[in-house]
Amino acid sequence: MAVAPASAGESKFQCEPGETYIMNVMVSAHPYWVPVYQGFKQAAEAMGCETVFSGTPDYDITKQIASFEQDLVKQPAGILLHPMQSDPFIEPIDRAIESGVEVVTFAADSPNSKRTGYITSDNLAEAKFAAEEIVKQIGDSGEYAVLENPGQSNHDLRVTALISYMEENYPNMKLVGRQATNQDSNAAYRATASILQANPNLGALWIPEAGSAEGAVAAVLEAEADVLIMHADITPTTLEHIKAGNIHMALNPNQGMQGFMGFVATFMAAHPDMFDPFNDYKVSGYNPMQIPFVDNGFAVITKENAASFDLNTYMEGRDPS
Repeated sequence: MAVAPASAGESKFQCEPGETYIMNVMVSAHPYWVPVYQGFKQAAEAMGCETVFSGTPDYDITKQIASFEQDLVKQPAGILLHPMQSDPFIEPIDRAIESGVEVVTFAADSPNSKRTGYITSDNLAEAKFAAEEIVKQIGDSGEYAVLENPGQSNHDLRVTALISYMEENYPNMKLVGRQATNQDSNAAYRATASILQANPNLGALWIPEAGSAEGAVAAVLEAEADVLIMHADITPTTLEHIKAGNIHMALNPNQGMQGFMGFVATFMAAHPDMFDPFNDYKVSGYNPMQIPFVDNGFAVITKENAASFDLNTYMEGRDPS
């Protein structure tokens, strides 16, 4: 794989006319994706590339894989993928790369696939921050509960890491509830109501995503319970609850950076001849643009800074497509 020297003033970070990159997600109408895709587009536009937003409106792994297959038919240069579940995507990702379409994952991963890069916030750091904040607010011998979304790698880590951190550092903190709600606000409402009824001394609730937080806060308010709620990600609804003081805090991945760096990583994966590294890629036959993990960072959203995360304000004058 020879590297052609660039002429003076020529940038290799430029697309050929019509060169297209796709971002594929599940639950495509979720507001989380909006700033991510805006960052994806900003990077693409700076490099003269075309972008497409794709995926499925459903929370359904079969339908997301089908949408991914449809994307492959278009033969894009690369796909930035949020895999709903890791293992079912191994074969489709590997087949995509074998066909010449590079794949980078973001926010959730398929680590056993041949994906070239992974862009996310540090879920372990998020969990540690959440645990420390809970202890700071309710003390080190209180009761807490978690909602969860089994099967999605980033959500799993946010929950299991928090529980492990509590067990190792605050053994007097008692986990009194753990229920799967799968990003369903109605399921979260029912689960939270059940946990509250069984545990009147519940002090805090940690939730790995915002959809379930919407249902949880409704149950807490209805029960008039004094429960500290923290969750990851943000939606317009949970943002309003933060402004009102009903949710203590949200830990939100830096979505724009996630999309921007996601595009750059996908472009680089599709253009491995940009550089000639000091390693064995020529002998081993792998793409030299391997990026095992890029941390896009996360923001802490509180009542004081919530206005900075208003999606409608951010999107004023922007093209959502």
